[in-house]
Amino acid sequence: MEDLPESVDRDILDHQIILAIKAIRNASGCTIHEAIDVFAQRYEELRRDRPGDFQLSRDEYGRNVHT
Repeated sequence: MEDLPESVDRDILDHQIILAIKAIRNASGCTIHEAIDVFAQRYEELRRDRPGDFQLSRDEYGRNVHT
């Protein structure tokens, strides 16, 4: 995983999806589609490595978020 700001992990764990994607874009200068891919990869890594830190289940996490 490329060097991401610490805020990305915090935003992912706090269910701040749009803020996390924005931080990824700002840090890397990538497209929105690339940032969504990076977000998805980091989300999966955090789910695997820190499952107890998530407040929502997998099913609930992405509800009502449209990018």
